[in-house]
This record gives sequence, structure tokens and C-alpha cells, in this order.
Amino acid sequence: MAIREIRKDGDEILRKKAKEVDVINDRILTLLKDMADTMYEADGVGLAAPQIGVLKKVVVIDAGEGLIELINPRILEQSGEQLYIEGCLSIPGIQGEVKRPQKVVVEALNPKGERVRIEGEGLLAVVLCHELDHLDGVLFKDKVVRFIEKEELE
Repeated sequence: MAIREIRKDGDEILRKKAKEVDVINDRILTLLKDMADTMYEADGVGLAAPQIGVLKKVVVIDAGEGLIELINPRILEQSGEQLYIEGCLSIPGIQGEVKRPQKVVVEALNPKGERVRIEGEGLLAVVLCHELDHLDGVLFKDKVVRFIEKEELE
């Protein structure tokens, strides 16, 4: 498939709300493949369609347990709380602590159009929330409790 350009902070598309996917067709399936290729090429753990300039509710995630492809995802439940150091492919070089739920339950469609539920804890909960925020035009820096200096990470 194709590696797509990742839009950077300041690009107005990152602040727009994505639209629901009405039909899962070849264009959406190609979008999912391109997004996964782009995410892996950039060493990311998640990517939302707006980050490559497509205003559709589509995300791909791989937090270390294999590729998750979600269409029209929404959070059904969330519980607990955790502080996690996040970064973003659209905001290179910036990291910060963000308060997120410890556990989330997300419902979405998979590429076959089947309704699926994903339960995420820890890192997966963080990535799910981070990517779903992108679908609403929200960037992690909007929620940062404390920015992390480069020296702190080393």
C-alpha cells in the first residue's frame, strides 16, 4: 500500500471533527491499509484518519499486541485514572503527561463491518483515548498536565 503524509500541528484539518463512515468499501479498506503502513513506518502506536488528511472516523492502533482497525469507534465505558507520558506523530518532539482513564471499553466496526468491543487497560486505554480524541479535533497537548523536557526522558 502507500505511506501517507502525516499532517503536523498547525494544519487546520487536525482541529476538525471527523465524519462517520457510512459504507465500508474498497476506499475505506485501502485507507486502513495505508494508515497501518504509515503508522508502522513512523514508529507510532496509533494513527487517526484526520492525521493523514481524511476526515473519517477511522483509527489504527498497535500497542504491542497486533494491529487493531476501528471504524466509527466510540467509548462506552471508562474507569480509573492514570498519568501517562504521551507524544504524537502530528506533534513531533513534544511529550507530556496526560490524565487518562485506566480502563476503557470501545465499540466500533471492524473492516468486515462487524460490531466489535475492545477493552483496553494501561497503554491500550491511553492510545484508544488519544486516537479517538483526534476524531473530535482534540490534540494531546490540549490535555497535557505537564510538558516533559527532553532531558527528563533520557
